[in-house]
Amino acid sequence: MVETIIIVAAGFLCGSLNAIAGGGTFVTLPALIWTGVPPVVANATATTMAVPGYFASVWAYRYDIRAEGALRLGTIIALSAVGGISGALLLIVTSPDAFLKLVPWLLLTATLLFAGAPRLLSLLEQHDINVRSPIFAASILLLVMTYGGYFNGGLGILMLAALSLQGYRNLHGMNGLKNLLSSILALLAVAAFAASGLIAWEVALPMAVSNVCGAYVTAHFVRRLECTSLLRYGIIGIGLTMTVLFFVG
Repeated sequence: MVETIIIVAAGFLCGSLNAIAGGGTFVTLPALIWTGVPPVVANATATTMAVPGYFASVWAYRYDIRAEGALRLGTIIALSAVGGISGALLLIVTSPDAFLKLVPWLLLTATLLFAGAPRLLSLLEQHDINVRSPIFAASILLLVMTYGGYFNGGLGILMLAALSLQGYRNLHGMNGLKNLLSSILALLAVAAFAASGLIAWEVALPMAVSNVCGAYVTAHFVRRLECTSLLRYGIIGIGLTMTVLFFVG
């Protein structure tokens, strides 16, 4: 009973965090490992159970999704698919232990990039560095999507940072696009995980149900917020909190 409560609660919190900024995997991964799921299987299972929550968030943000940067929406989706498959294949053929040690540093970098993206973008443009070029945008997004297919933890904050560097400013639209891309790459990654037998379905299914509830309720509430600066500070706070927890954990 205690394990079931933890699984359901972790799934709900994961959906809530992913709907706002990301970092939900940092809740579900430790919960799965605590219940006895092997680390690699727990990583694949955490990605699997997040998929329905991503789609629930996309539905809540469906009227806000649009491309603001140098790339068309179709191109961004294609990059998400390629990155998701590439990252999943990397996880299948390699041990994630060494990569996991880099995660807190990656998350810290992503949070700082998201926080300072407007200022950084202005400085780069003052020096005639075109960070909004299609090649730059595609390279950054492909790297982030590959990371997401491999580990998924902190993907939302990394994705928001990448979109911010391209000049995105509408946080609701960024959240909607972030969840759409996360849905696509996670779905493809899950297909690869399932084919390799890396998913613990007995815990993934109940966690997925609670994840949908947390994602939709939170996304519906956050979308009504008029103060986007408050939302931005909340995202930065989540990123820093997850970074500290992963460093000390």
